[in-house]
Amino acid sequence: MSWDLTRRRWIRTINSKYIYGRVPLLHAVILFIEMAIIARLTSRFNAYYDERPILTMMVTNAVLGGIADTVAQSITSIRERALRERALRKTPPGQSPIPRDDPLAVELKDPFTDRELIPESKLLPPPFDFERLTRFMAYGFCMAPVQFRWFKFLEKSFPITKTAAALPAMKRVVFDQLIFAPFGIACFFTVMTVAEGGGRRAVYQKLRDMYVPTLKANFLVWPAVQVINFRLIPVQFQLPFVSTVGIAWTAYLSLTNAAEDVALQSRSAPNSPRVRLA
Repeated sequence: MSWDLTRRRWIRTINSKYIYGRVPLLHAVILFIEMAIIARLTSRFNAYYDERPILTMMVTNAVLGGIADTVAQSITSIRERALRERALRKTPPGQSPIPRDDPLAVELKDPFTDRELIPESKLLPPPFDFERLTRFMAYGFCMAPVQFRWFKFLEKSFPITKTAAALPAMKRVVFDQLIFAPFGIACFFTVMTVAEGGGRRAVYQKLRDMYVPTLKANFLVWPAVQVINFRLIPVQFQLPFVSTVGIAWTAYLSLTNAAEDVALQSRSAPNSPRVRLA
């Protein structure tokens, strides 16, 4: 019991520390550790890949997924802290609750749903969520073999040669976007909802609200990325390339998933506490 209390106090103390009063210290430390790991993997990637290609992809995918979620949590923490600090002060009517000279406390909206990606809610606490980080890393770790086999299938089905390069690459992109992308997005929201403790109804609500807007966003981003990937990147680097470019994409998924969780909890508990700006 005493150890549990000590651990909670220690975590609370660490979560209360900020760099320059803005950047959460714990988030920055975790991001630094993740970047150090990915730098180590990058320096010896070919050697690791030659020995154990699938395991190398799984570890790389997991770390990159962790980086993406850490970035998303950091953005959320910075804005939520700024909102709460300003909520304690009196804000003149018509004035923004966030100072315009604070570039870190950004306001993000989903372009397809016009929903706040970082809603003003106590259901999104500033302290670092290790369980959420674990879910993202585990998802990246487990999905890597599926993505690896998929890229191998595309490579064998549409071989790129010196005489035929553009057309096979385009076929790979079409197959990837029409088959794997819809499956991957559905898989992401389903797995994340179940991992968060949601049942069949929660999965249905998440897919109903988020699947189509996310798929539209996917079609705006990934076709161009995959053209470069399939046309120019060697096969052993295709998944790491996608995962690296996908840091921003995964951060977007992390924010949309968390925002939808808040919306679902708010609908199920209308009287849940929210931040009110003065």
